[in-house]
Amino acid sequence: MSDRRQRIERALRERLDAVHVEVADESHLHAGHAGAASGAGHFRATVVSPRFEGLSRVAAQRLVYGAVAELMGPEIHALAMTTFTPAEWAARGDGAGGGP
Repeated sequence: MSDRRQRIERALRERLDAVHVEVADESHLHAGHAGAASGAGHFRATVVSPRFEGLSRVAAQRLVYGAVAELMGPEIHALAMTTFTPAEWAARGDGAGGGP
């Protein structure tokens, strides 16, 4: 796992009390993109946190951006995300949401 992915995952786990975090580095899909020239990467994250309870998707995404704020720019150029509460994650029922 890359150092950047580890830093992103650690920030999300620690700052959001996340019970499950997956971060994929998709930078290779954006080679030649103007934003990639700075060396910052494109990432996709799935975050499961009880802190998302009662929040809209937009409010949950704001928490995620806040958790990685100092990484935006130098490490992260773009971050796509999907957020779930633990109950939403468990209810997915497709095997992917079976728990932390």
